[in-house]
Amino acid sequence: MNRMLTATLACAVAAGAFATVPAAAQMGMGGNPSGFGAGKQPEKKPQYVPGTKPQEKMFPLGSMWTAVSMNGKPFTGADRPSFIIDTQYRARGYGGCNTFTATAFPLREQHLAVGPLALTKKTCDKGLVASEQAFLIALRTAGKWDLDGSQLVIRSPNGELRFDRAL
Repeated sequence: MNRMLTATLACAVAAGAFATVPAAAQMGMGGNPSGFGAGKQPEKKPQYVPGTKPQEKMFPLGSMWTAVSMNGKPFTGADRPSFIIDTQYRARGYGGCNTFTATAFPLREQHLAVGPLALTKKTCDKGLVASEQAFLIALRTAGKWDLDGSQLVIRSPNGELRFDRAL
């Protein structure tokens, strides 16, 4: 009789007649995987959750930015430098005297690569030209960018530029 019961069970298992009880369902039977007694609770192991790394900031493409300061020194007057990077990664703007265009790519970890600049060649006051040149060099050699409150901050070996969003 015992052999017959064993053979019947073996055939039933082979045919898939018995379903396995998931571990989660077993946990409901007394708090342990065996389902018996009120033994200690199983340890909760940390699980990998996709997308839990810190979110990287997205560069605000399509926004116009007006320069506020360079290395802590404020830009004044109506001839403040400005720029925009559109969704095609074309940068264009105003340096304080001339207009410029370039390609610009926001990269991983908030880096920014700005390609060679194409400039108009207007004649301006020497002080304005020097200020524009310093601005364009800092923009061209941009290393990292960040959003600080409502300001865009671009840091390069040649200075820190701060911008306000323009309307």
